[in-house]
Amino acid sequence: MSAIAPGRRERTKAANRAAILEAALEVFGELGYDAASVRDVVRRTGLASGTFYNYFPDKEAIFRALVERTGDEARRRVRSARTRARSAREFVEGGYRAYFEFIVEDPATFAFLRRNAGTIPAFFGDRVVPQGADELAEDLRAAMAHAELPDVDVDYCAHAMIATGLELGARLMERDPPDVEGATRFATELFLGGMAAVATKPR
Repeated sequence: MSAIAPGRRERTKAANRAAILEAALEVFGELGYDAASVRDVVRRTGLASGTFYNYFPDKEAIFRALVERTGDEARRRVRSARTRARSAREFVEGGYRAYFEFIVEDPATFAFLRRNAGTIPAFFGDRVVPQGADELAEDLRAAMAHAELPDVDVDYCAHAMIATGLELGARLMERDPPDVEGATRFATELFLGGMAAVATKPR
């Protein structure tokens, strides 16, 4: 029994944390960050009120955890799309489409992002955006080395591409229905044309 118990405890802890995160995703999606409370989240889980504080110290901590979880998954999908690219168009278009499709595919995530669009950026800055920018810069350099993209200022380009994705993502959520194709097309043509114009070495 003693060898099994620790594993069961870990599974219980993981299940409790997951239940709290899913409840918080729904609550923040419905009420927004400012109006939501820890009590709202706890009520949605069915767990004892004290259980929440075994995993998160306050509302800000669980909101940050959701932002980081969402950002990590978005980065994973976008990078996967970029690494499969075999041309400049596939690199730019595939990355943006993966991001915009991620935003809208899950109703709970979509509601969370849309309802908290003004709050989330304050929680992006210290980890999600820097990691995303570093990964994109690395992928840009690799694509340039393989002549898939023109040579441009990687630092400027990576940050401009991320900023554009975040802003267009916020705008497409305001449209009914969300305009994934329009946002993808706009961002793709903007950067394909822009990269060619600012290339340091003509291809």
